[in-house]
Amino acid sequence: MAGQQPNLYELSGDGIQVTYSTSSIQGQPIFNYHDATHAKTFTGDQIKTEPSSIGTLVTVVINLTIDAGSTTFTLLIPQINLTPPSVANITTEGITTLHKLTIVGPSNGQSEFYTSHTLQGTASVVFF
Repeated sequence: MAGQQPNLYELSGDGIQVTYSTSSIQGQPIFNYHDATHAKTFTGDQIKTEPSSIGTLVTVVINLTIDAGSTTFTLLIPQINLTPPSVANITTEGITTLHKLTIVGPSNGQSEFYTSHTLQGTASVVFF
C-alpha cells in the first residue's frame, strides 16, 4: 500500500467544513460543503476537477442567481502519498469566489472577488 493516493478529504477552518470523496459506493465523487449559510451536497458532474501545477482544484457552485452571478468554492488538493495506516494530517486552502454579473452581462472592471480560507484536517484511503 506504499505510495497510495487519498480518496477521502475531511477538512475545516474559517467556519467552513468540507468532506470530499473522489469516489463512493455509487462510483461517483461526493463533495459536502457546510458554512454559516449553506449546507450542500454535490455529486458527479456537479464537481469540477482540474489538475494544476500546485495541486488539483476541486470546484463546486455554492450559490447561483440568474441576474447577479454566482459563488463558487474551490478546494486545493495537494499531492499526498500515503503509507499504512493510510491517514495523513494536511493543511490546504479553500477559495470562495464571487463571480459578479449584471442583467446586461459582465460589468466594467473586476468581476471575480476571492476569499481564501486555510483548512486543516485529514486525507485518507477508504474502501467502498
